[in-house]
Amino acid sequence: MKKIATSKCWAVDDIHDLLNPAPLKLEMGFSRLASGELLVAVRTDMHGCKGEMLDWWFRYFDSTQKIKWWHPHDHVAFKGWDEKWVKGENYIGATIEAVESLADIPPVTAKLKFHAPTDFFELTAYEKAQDNNWVSAAICSTIGFGDNIVVDAEGDPVSGEMVHLARDTAFGCVLRSRFLLGKPEPGKKIEVSDEIGLNLMRHCYNEFTYLSRILPSLYFAEAKPEAAPTPW
Repeated sequence: MKKIATSKCWAVDDIHDLLNPAPLKLEMGFSRLASGELLVAVRTDMHGCKGEMLDWWFRYFDSTQKIKWWHPHDHVAFKGWDEKWVKGENYIGATIEAVESLADIPPVTAKLKFHAPTDFFELTAYEKAQDNNWVSAAICSTIGFGDNIVVDAEGDPVSGEMVHLARDTAFGCVLRSRFLLGKPEPGKKIEVSDEIGLNLMRHCYNEFTYLSRILPSLYFAEAKPEAAPTPW
């Protein structure tokens, strides 16, 4: 797959700073880049979850019911994966469409095309982060919202990018999320309001908090029942 030409300033000095668990200048909030793009940052503590579970979730959910488990308020309808998604096996290279709202913003279609982490991060930097146990999962995609989402020749939405980086901890995992919105489309500049940034923060924090409450049981029941701990 192609290398994604991400901004080098995701409100940090370099996108690779996201791989380091040390505190960053922006962990929760949003920043307007000099280019006019909006960078949204969210941090969610997912108790009882591990990066492996999060990666599995994207190979598992395939219905409106399941995305409503993920966010019962904002997730409205699942429109489908394309043929590159294989349940239980693969989501890299696949495209999904769903209808969702961002907190107070009414529902719209969202389209995401998923990429390997090394399409966003340099291979050596990503491998170092894995070796240091700084990253246990990386969910990376291009992303677009609305009724007329512009995609390039390879099917990638051109106006946005998304990264979710999980780091396993003693309590579960920390999820560091970033959204880069408002990248120029061919022939026009996209305006993304501060309101979208604030509502996306709330949406992302809520959806992964909701998910953390069901994901361990789903993962052990559906993927690894033999590894399920017994509470008694």
